[in-house]
Amino acid sequence: MPIRRRRMGWWSPDPRGILPLERLSVSRSLRRSLRRYEVTVDRAFDEVVISCAEIPRPHGWISAEIVEAYRNLARRGIAHSVETWTPEGQLVGGLYGVNLGGLFAGESMFHRAVDASKVALVHLVEILSEVPDALLDVQWHTPHLGSLGVVEVSRQEYLRRLAVAIEQRTPPAFRRS
Repeated sequence: MPIRRRRMGWWSPDPRGILPLERLSVSRSLRRSLRRYEVTVDRAFDEVVISCAEIPRPHGWISAEIVEAYRNLARRGIAHSVETWTPEGQLVGGLYGVNLGGLFAGESMFHRAVDASKVALVHLVEILSEVPDALLDVQWHTPHLGSLGVVEVSRQEYLRRLAVAIEQRTPPAFRRS
C-alpha cells in the first residue's frame, strides 16, 4: 500500500483475517444470487482492479502505480481476478488478489449489483477448495467479512498456515495453459 509519495508499505496485521473455506457463510438470498450471475476467472482483470480503485473509501490505496503493479503480476500469472457478470454481459462485481500455490491473498473487491462481489467470493472458495490446506487471506477482519465467515488468527498461526499453503499446487483455474 502507498504510505507516502513514491513509497510503498507492506502491512502484516496481527491478528490477521482469514476465511477458512469450510466456514464461508452462504445465506439463502446469496444462494439465489448465485443463479443470477455468470462467473469467470481472469477475463477482465484490468476492469476489476480499476473498478476496485474507483470505490470511494477513506484511505483509498489503489493508485495508478498499484494498478500497474498488479497488471504486471497478472501478466506473470501471479495475480488473478474473479468476475461476476449479468446474463447480458455487464460486469457487476469481482475481486482480485495474489495466488502462490494454495494461498490466495485477496486484495480488493467491488460490486455494482446486489451480492455480485459475494458471488465472486463463493466462486473463489470453490476454486481454492480443490487444493488441500488452501489459505484465503483477507488481511483484516471487518464486521462485513465476519458475516461471511472470516476469523482472526495470530501471526504465528497465520505463518504456520501460510508455510503449508504455499507448498500446495496452484488451483487448476489459476494455472497457465
